[in-house]
Amino acid sequence: MKQSFQTVVTCFLLFLHFSCSTEDSDILTAPTPNNPSTIVAETFLNVSYGADTEQVYDIYLPQNRTLATKVMILVHGGGWTSGDKADMNEFVELIQQDMPEYAIVNINYRLANSTTSPFPMQLDDITALINDLKTKNESYIISEEYAFLGVSAGGHLSLLWSYAYDTFGDVNMVVSIVGPTNLTDEAYLNNPDPTIQAYIDLLGTQVVTTFLEGFSPYHQVTSAALPTALFYGGQDPLIPNSQGSGLSNRLTALGVTHEFTFYPEEGHGWTGQNAIDTWNKIQAFAAVHH
Repeated sequence: MKQSFQTVVTCFLLFLHFSCSTEDSDILTAPTPNNPSTIVAETFLNVSYGADTEQVYDIYLPQNRTLATKVMILVHGGGWTSGDKADMNEFVELIQQDMPEYAIVNINYRLANSTTSPFPMQLDDITALINDLKTKNESYIISEEYAFLGVSAGGHLSLLWSYAYDTFGDVNMVVSIVGPTNLTDEAYLNNPDPTIQAYIDLLGTQVVTTFLEGFSPYHQVTSAALPTALFYGGQDPLIPNSQGSGLSNRLTALGVTHEFTFYPEEGHGWTGQNAIDTWNKIQAFAAVHH
């Protein structure tokens, strides 16, 4: 497990704008067992949930599942402009290994560019995904109890959708690993870093504070928010320390159940004992709150 999670963190968290790649397939289904009463594990890749070619997901269904089987949704990072669900495949393997009772959904979403803002487009994609899963829950044999695990930009989207777009209360918990939380943070608005500025520029040249607040988990969270687990590094060059601690303090003030883990010497990703600590805490959090 230690080696596997180190690969996860190295591949997914080290740089917001880099990604790993794997080959996609169409559908993989486990063979039918001799006992017809046993529900076999199934994997469906690149399932469409919208008209755009980027609106696809992979779903991994465990054996012996029921309509009470819970679902973990993985959301990749990439600065809202890049990345792919393949970047989260190591998380898929970890969950299958350590949380085998879970169904796993690994999502792609439409990527932003210089002429297309990520918001609300990518949030609309998550809504479409949830609607698709709810429509198919009986055929997949899964519950409508969802959890999010997002990395970097995927962490931001996971938090924001769970706090502001989950109209029917379908999500039970959310995990953000180095996800931005407050787009009005002075550390973002008055930053000297061209990489960070490029992400802010995606939102347009006439962006006003109310717009940024509307797409900031920090400003959208309420006392009704679901349990939240946050993981951040003190040396992160892309995510100011105030992003994690600020949201944690806000959740405390609102009385929202949450855990905040801060690794002072880590950056936008970590390996070794801290990586193992992160995964262990995610498992423990899910065991209690999902």
